[in-house]
Amino acid sequence: MKDHEIINIGKYIFGLCFALGNICLFGYLITSNDGFAITGYLLLIFGTIINLLIVIGLLTYSLVHPSKFKICLKAIGILMINIPVAILYAVIGLNLN
Repeated sequence: MKDHEIINIGKYIFGLCFALGNICLFGYLITSNDGFAITGYLLLIFGTIINLLIVIGLLTYSLVHPSKFKICLKAIGILMINIPVAILYAVIGLNLN
């Protein structure tokens, strides 16, 4: 894989999880529909699993191709930005109920 493809994996997954988290949080705040809260909770569970699998995949790829180690770590770093955002959204969601 090329370097920009590896970085794009991190960016796309980050963007997808971030956008879905925003939809769930603000959807619940605007409509008070419990479906958004339940979906947000499920997003925390499945998003964690998906992000973890991608991190493991990138680490495995970097072990097979040591020249790509730094770029894989950059992509993993982009994915890790979701952690404090998810914690903040979870705290907000728990305090609303």
